[in-house]
Amino acid sequence: MNKTRIIFFSLLVLGFALAGVRAQQPSNIVRVDLSQAEIARIIKRFSQNEFNFRQALSVYAFNRDAKVQTIGMGGQVTGTYIRNSFLTFNEDGTRFEKVLYAPISTLRDLQVTPEDIDNLGGINPFAIEPKYVDQYNFTFVGKEKIDELDLYVFDVAPKVMPNPKKTLQKFFSGRIWVDDRDLMIVKSKGKAVPEGKDMNGVDQRFPIVETWRDSIDNKYWFPVLSTSDDELDFGKGGVVRMKMFVKYTNYRVGRTDVKILDDEQEVKDEPATPTPTPTPKKP
Repeated sequence: MNKTRIIFFSLLVLGFALAGVRAQQPSNIVRVDLSQAEIARIIKRFSQNEFNFRQALSVYAFNRDAKVQTIGMGGQVTGTYIRNSFLTFNEDGTRFEKVLYAPISTLRDLQVTPEDIDNLGGINPFAIEPKYVDQYNFTFVGKEKIDELDLYVFDVAPKVMPNPKKTLQKFFSGRIWVDDRDLMIVKSKGKAVPEGKDMNGVDQRFPIVETWRDSIDNKYWFPVLSTSDDELDFGKGGVVRMKMFVKYTNYRVGRTDVKILDDEQEVKDEPATPTPTPTPKKP
């Protein structure tokens, strides 16, 4: 099989408490009648919250542990990529990363870059912001209770599917879950679109990613878990099954001018004031 390159793209990586339990719960969506005015109000509120969370994340440091594996015909692991890091941002949004653990990748059918992992939520986890809302169709599905949360459920898709040969821009297509009290997105499941050959002639396929957020400092919902178990079909028998697990932990307000230290040095945080409120490619 030709070697492929995987770049994950997750527009909404969402938080989670007791993720293992929630992820196994069956869907129990109840149909609810809402007026178009109420639906528009909900969309406006959660998109504004997305913008606020993106701004807040720019002064938070956190740890990210990422693992991507390829799976063989018998279910055995055929290769593994691991990258565990400490991340923070400066005021203009530039990412700083200190790699804590990154053994040599044993993947044979996929190649994963640091940028691939970034797209899972380390850099741009909040993309359905007010300026992008008009580019999407939102279909209200109903309500679902997950643990202690009562959630609005929306299907999301771009209004116009762009031609991958003419633009590198990606959109989210899938489902989102919105807390009915604070109107914050707490879960999503979907993938990036469009797929196919891009303007550089690279054939792209994207995995379905399920992501969760959890409440941080009782005011922000940041990503804590992102997972995928999907088959990427490149045609002509080129199918790659992959699994992914990305965990975000230890959120804390950190320095916006943090320096990346040598491996022998210790990473230290200093308090700061918060601001207001993988694409698979086949040659």
